[in-house]
Amino acid sequence: MSTFEPDQPRAGVHASPNFGPRKDGKRPSILILHYTGMETGEAAESWLANPQSEVSAHYVVYENGRIVQMVPESERAWHAGQSSWKGETDINSCSIGIEIVNGGPLLGFPDFPERQIEAVIDLCNGIVTRHSIRPENVLAHSDIAPARKIDPGEKFPWPALYDAGIGHWVGPSPVRGGRFFSLGDEGQPVEALQSMLALYGYGVPIDGVFGSSTQLGILAFQRHFRPEKVDGVADVSTIETLHKLLSALPVVSS
Repeated sequence: MSTFEPDQPRAGVHASPNFGPRKDGKRPSILILHYTGMETGEAAESWLANPQSEVSAHYVVYENGRIVQMVPESERAWHAGQSSWKGETDINSCSIGIEIVNGGPLLGFPDFPERQIEAVIDLCNGIVTRHSIRPENVLAHSDIAPARKIDPGEKFPWPALYDAGIGHWVGPSPVRGGRFFSLGDEGQPVEALQSMLALYGYGVPIDGVFGSSTQLGILAFQRHFRPEKVDGVADVSTIETLHKLLSALPVVSS
């Protein structure tokens, strides 16, 4: 495929060869946000179009708001890697991926420019409308792959997206003292915490042991929903925020 008509109005097109058909009749039900983690957007775009990279995304959003579509939304881009959400492990077949140009740790975690976030919001609005993607399924790459990824990171402005009608969010509970769970803890309260994380969608074991997988799940949760303090400790603020999110999940109509 050398070119195609963009799904998003006014998006440019740079067709990547790195895609395939969505498997088992799956359709987009999840939207994943990434950062590129490279020095420039042009370098990232070139890498996503390189057959040797074996990676791609549906869209790239530059700092100035320019949007480039690289894979048609109908096709399976290769952006999620080994990942899971709510028990689904072929995330590529049921998702759309947006790469947001940002150097991440390579460039000291720069801020996301306002113009870029405005373009991300406009693009997300188009995608969730076209595919009826539920708010709680607008996710970070770190949510679906907490053992491997940290993007788009704790500086990404999720509240701005929520205020524009994109994604799921509640105001995080204040960080304060009190009982907490951390690496090595065991027991029924830890199992209850794991159950809440899994109910929201995170791929953590439910075994009553606060091991590395649970710690990574907490880190991912904090990056997205309680970015003030990202330490992998399930403190009162983290647990309360998780409980509020579960209580605020939109009702699924029958």
